[in-house]
Amino acid sequence: MKPSIPAILTRSLKTESPPDSKGAVGEVLSKALGGEGLSVEDGCVLLEAEPHELPAVFGAAWKVRRKAKGRKMTYSRKVFIPLTRLCRNACAYCGFRRPPSPRSRLFLKPEEVLKIAAAGRNAGCTEALFTLGEKPEEKYPEAEKALSRMGYSSTLDYLADLCQAVHEKTGLLPHSNPGVLSLKEMAALREVNVSMGLMLENISPRLCQPGGPHEFSPGKHPHLRLATLEHAGKLRVAFTTGLLFGIGEKPRELVESLSVISKLNREYGHVQEVILQPFAAKPRTPMGDHPEPEGLETLRVLAVSRLVLGGEMNLQVPPNLAASVASALPLAGANDWGGVSPVTLDHVNPEKAWPSIPKLRRITEGCGLELRQRLPVYPEYVVDKPEFIPEALKPTVLGLVDGEGYVRREKEAG
Repeated sequence: MKPSIPAILTRSLKTESPPDSKGAVGEVLSKALGGEGLSVEDGCVLLEAEPHELPAVFGAAWKVRRKAKGRKMTYSRKVFIPLTRLCRNACAYCGFRRPPSPRSRLFLKPEEVLKIAAAGRNAGCTEALFTLGEKPEEKYPEAEKALSRMGYSSTLDYLADLCQAVHEKTGLLPHSNPGVLSLKEMAALREVNVSMGLMLENISPRLCQPGGPHEFSPGKHPHLRLATLEHAGKLRVAFTTGLLFGIGEKPRELVESLSVISKLNREYGHVQEVILQPFAAKPRTPMGDHPEPEGLETLRVLAVSRLVLGGEMNLQVPPNLAASVASALPLAGANDWGGVSPVTLDHVNPEKAWPSIPKLRRITEGCGLELRQRLPVYPEYVVDKPEFIPEALKPTVLGLVDGEGYVRREKEAG
C-alpha cells in the first residue's frame, strides 16, 4: 500500500532533519545535502525511489530549500492577456488553441488589452502576462490578413507594440510567452518585456514522433526550444522555463531535461524560475482521457527537481494545477506560487481556478513561511543583476520595490 500524503508530510516535510535513508537513495541524498551537484543517474535514482524512501527525499528537498531560500515564499500578482488563441502548433493536450472561425476574433484589439491591463493595475497587479499561440500567420492565411489589416507583418510585431502600450499607459510590467524565437526576434521583444518565458516541456525528440503529444507541433522540437532558451541567455533576458510532466515522458527524459536547464543557467545565469507543470486533461482533445499525475507524483517531481537543480533555483508548481497537494508544495521544495490573478482566469486552464491570495497566505504561514509579492522579474535580478532589466523599464521596476527587490508591502494587501 502506498503511504498517504498526510502520513508522508507528518513523517518528513516539517522536520528539520530528513529521515535517514540507506542504499543508493541515501548516497544521493548525502551528496545533495552536502552541496554536491547531482548527475542524471542520481536524479533517476531519486525519481524512482520506493514509497518507503520518499520521506527521506522530501525531507532533503525541504532542508535544501530552507537553507537557500529561508522563510520567504513569493508570488506575482498579474493579469492574463490571451492575445490570440491561434497557433501553428497542435499539441495533443492543448485546450487553449483555437482554429480560425467566422465567429471568432483572431486577436484581441489594443483597447481590449488596455482594458484588461487597467483592471489589473486597479487591483494592485504589477505583471501583464501575454500568452499567445506561436506564429499563427505561418499556418493560417486568416491570421496573416488580420495582422495586415492592423498594419503588422507578424504576431510578434503586434505583441511588441502592445507590450509597450501596456507599460506606458498602465505601468504594468510585461512578461511574454510567444513561443520559439530567433535571436533577432527575442532582441526586439527584450526591450519591452521585463522578463520572458518558454516552457521547455521536455528535451525528448521521441515525444515529437508519430503518435506523440507533439507530433503536429513544429515549434515543440527540442532543438528549437533549447535554442530559444540559449538566445535568452546571450541577450541577458530574465527567463522562465519549465517542464510539463505526465505527457508520456520517461523518468530519465525528465531528469535529462532538468539537467539541460541547469547547464544553460550555469553558463548564462538567466533562468530566473523553473515551473513544474503537471499535465491536466482537457475535454475534446486527443489526450482528453490521458491520466493526470497523482498528487504524490507531483510532490515527488518537485522534490527531485529541487535536489537536482539545487537550492538557489526558484521553483514553482502552479497551485491551481495541484490543488490536492497545494498545502504541501512549499514543504516539498517550492519557493514560489507563480503568477496569481485577482482579475482574470487562467485562460490555459480555465477549469482550474487560482486560489485566492489570502488562501495562499494562510497556506504559506501554515508552513512556517512568509508570503511576499514579487515582480515578474525576480528580486535577485533587481538587486544583483540589473543588467538583465531593459533600460526603459528600470524606473518602473525601481519605483515598485523595496531594498530587497520585493514589491512594497502596501501593494500586497488583499
